[in-house]
Amino acid sequence: MSISYNDTELSRSNRLLNSVLTRVLNEQTQPDITPAVEQLQTRFASWTSDGNTNKLNLLRNSIEKLNLDAISGVVRVFNHYFSLLNIAEESYYLGIRRRQAEQGGHYWPNSFHDTLLALKDSGVTADKLQVLLDELLYLPVMTAHPTEAKRRTVKNALRNVFITHESLGDKRLKGYLRKEGLERLQAQIQLLWKTDEVRGRKMTVVDEIDAGLFYFPLSLFQATARVYRNLERSLVDVYGEDIAATLRIPSFLHYGSWIGGDRDGNPNVTPETTVLALRLQAQTVLQEYIRRLEVLHGEYSHSYGFCELPDDFIGSLGADRSKLGGLIAELEKPYLQEPYRHKLAIMKYRMERSLTQVQQRLRGESVLPDNYGYANVTEFLADLHLIDSALRSHGDANIANLELHDLIRLTETFGFHLMQLDVRQESTRHSDAVADILQASLGLDYTALDENQRLALLSEAIATPGGLLYDSANLSAATRETLASFEVMAMMRREIGAGCFGKYVISMTHAASHIMEVMLLAAQNGLVGRLGGRWYCHMGVSPLFETIDDLNRIDNVLSQLFDTPTYRELLSVSGNRQEIMLGYSDSCKDGGILASAWGLSQAQRKIIALAELRGIKCLLFHGRGGTVGRGGGPTHEAILAQPPDTVRGQIKFTEQGEVLFYRYNNMETAIYELTMGITGLMKASLSLVQPVRRDEPEHLAIMDELAHIGEQSYRDLTERTPGFLDYFYEATPVGEIGQLNIGSRPSHRKKQDRSKNSVRAIGWVFAWAQSRQTFPAWYGIGFSLATWCAGKPERLETLQTMYRDWPFFRNLLSNAQMALSKSDMAIAKEYAGLCVDPETGKRVYGLIASEHQRCVEWILDIANAGKLLEDNPVLAASLHRRDAYLGPLNYLQVFLLRKVREIDATQSDENPWLKPLLRSINAIAAGMRNTG
Repeated sequence: MSISYNDTELSRSNRLLNSVLTRVLNEQTQPDITPAVEQLQTRFASWTSDGNTNKLNLLRNSIEKLNLDAISGVVRVFNHYFSLLNIAEESYYLGIRRRQAEQGGHYWPNSFHDTLLALKDSGVTADKLQVLLDELLYLPVMTAHPTEAKRRTVKNALRNVFITHESLGDKRLKGYLRKEGLERLQAQIQLLWKTDEVRGRKMTVVDEIDAGLFYFPLSLFQATARVYRNLERSLVDVYGEDIAATLRIPSFLHYGSWIGGDRDGNPNVTPETTVLALRLQAQTVLQEYIRRLEVLHGEYSHSYGFCELPDDFIGSLGADRSKLGGLIAELEKPYLQEPYRHKLAIMKYRMERSLTQVQQRLRGESVLPDNYGYANVTEFLADLHLIDSALRSHGDANIANLELHDLIRLTETFGFHLMQLDVRQESTRHSDAVADILQASLGLDYTALDENQRLALLSEAIATPGGLLYDSANLSAATRETLASFEVMAMMRREIGAGCFGKYVISMTHAASHIMEVMLLAAQNGLVGRLGGRWYCHMGVSPLFETIDDLNRIDNVLSQLFDTPTYRELLSVSGNRQEIMLGYSDSCKDGGILASAWGLSQAQRKIIALAELRGIKCLLFHGRGGTVGRGGGPTHEAILAQPPDTVRGQIKFTEQGEVLFYRYNNMETAIYELTMGITGLMKASLSLVQPVRRDEPEHLAIMDELAHIGEQSYRDLTERTPGFLDYFYEATPVGEIGQLNIGSRPSHRKKQDRSKNSVRAIGWVFAWAQSRQTFPAWYGIGFSLATWCAGKPERLETLQTMYRDWPFFRNLLSNAQMALSKSDMAIAKEYAGLCVDPETGKRVYGLIASEHQRCVEWILDIANAGKLLEDNPVLAASLHRRDAYLGPLNYLQVFLLRKVREIDATQSDENPWLKPLLRSINAIAAGMRNTG
């Protein structure tokens, strides 16, 4: 069953929000703001309708006549329009899914119900489904990459507008109740208008930690519980109650974080911030458990005499009384006739004691040992299961299946740590630290050794009981800081629990010794080693391969690593599981979308084959960004596009910047996004239980050729075109983005280094998107397709077959269509006019524009489509709705860039044009629904 897309309903919703915004503007702003907005829209539409340059000049004149205050007001109007449009769309699509659920029992495409039906029809019996469920791991990882342009205050205000707008959609709301709702909506939009969307100061790491934690009490605690409930209900609906009762759904959904642990290129992340991040995470989750214990305490009013309690439950109360003694006399007095309230009051008291210790540490106070709080999550879970078992024993299973069931799920999911914190550092930092330590302890020159010698030495050193001996005063400050990270990992595992850390991610991994160096540093702090003839390993490593060269040599590095006996011993005591991280954004910035996408796909095949040969299970960690140019795109389709038989039930991926806001700022949207990812994972993991179709060797060979041609084309532009980097810095707002205060990490790896290697992939993609030149997501595709088919028209048919039958190729070109649709070469030409050397601007722009045209033509031919996004009318309509506002904004931004750059850069803090420009960056990011 499906409900058709109805643009009329969405337009009505959008008009309501716009009418309220217009009312606010008329009452709260200068009278010339609204007419200015309308004039810019009208003149932009007139210019784009026939391309008459006189009309373009009229548009430019309209902008130049605006004073500074008027420009700020106009930009803010555009920004608010996009924010309200996003709310209208989110609410509309949510309404469609609700109606589909009401009419067909969770029949929206790729829901749990829809997916389980498809699995059952394909021959997945209950026993096979259990195998699949047992292998599942879905692990989104929140990162602090500076791509979120919205202030938290603005996000809160937008959420309030969303909730009120949702309530107005209730047809039962009439009369004064509806009038009251409209008045509340106007007040909220008025508050939004009076809230500055540009940060007044640079974000700190503490701000980023807080921003990541924000989504859990807001939506993710509830959404996580609901996701499990929906899966359980769908199992009953599809497989029947009797079969569903025999199936066990493990708690396979977990969350990770890099916020406070990602040191790579960020001097602001210190060992102290890692400690802070973990304690704030612990505080957040313990507060949620206390809140839920209060709810259960208010509900479970069973009395003695009306239920027969099992002996173990009665015994637990006696044990609690014995342990806590006089501390709980007053606490338990009101509940001596109500056994469950009695138990829950004690549990809440113990949890509060645990929380108090966390908060004392956060305040920097000394903390005394406390035997009354929960020592670990296992103790808490034991108490929850005790209540669950007791309720079921006297016929109250239906009660246990409500809030208590949710709390057990959440405890299994979040533990006492909330998220698994990954630590990340760049490989050379470890190499330098190891060289420093070996020189201080053994007088040995590590840098003079070749790779085999390094591996042999590191293996021996890791096995040394107690680690290497040295005087820390002889070590450099950088080495002491690197070692401090491992000291913190050991300390916090003891304080919060073994699950608080995920993996140690090594960026720019080029050799097997880079992994072994980290293991040696860990051994210096007792995290790994050999004692009494037995190996132990309390820390996993995730090598990150991120450049095209790294992806190409991944098999050599991993073969050497896996064949190193010491490392195999460490893997053996860690369950023979290895995590490998693949970098999407840096590989794309390095060699272009074709070489990156294909290199990543081939790397996954190599990794799985290498690991399987040695009996090792691999979890692939996908370093995806929010945009196509950084490996982003719809999660469900991205998972299905992975090479056959490489997912195998488990996936881990980064969630970055503005993606968190769009996915998790509202609870029901969070449920949808999590569900789409999990069902994609289930479908992509079918190889666990039945044969799956392998990729055609002919298609793989063709992609090899296409990727090679595409990479050369991309490198010709970005590395071999004279003046290209000047064009990047002059024809985009990349320099000004750095002043937007949207992250704690510098935008470049090295100060004053304007090379392609130095600029971070986030700033790279963000800047090109702002100037409507989203070429990192498509440049080289058109040239590659045209070159491969040149003189051989029959090859087009082969490409059409690949598009139809191969998810990887279809996903690649579908994502390219999305990015091409967000490009606008007429607007990009305006940005090209900002170049100091006009000839450079024309030349580079000409290359980008001609490839854009070539990409569009070839992709449409291969997809047998008449226009971009023909098979995705919902997205096409959404982008079209934005065009009327995005276009004028871009022309405004070009004007502002000129004004800002006319003033001496050393006086930028006093530049009156800077803040309107920063507002325009915010607004365009909202309009395109992505930044970096």
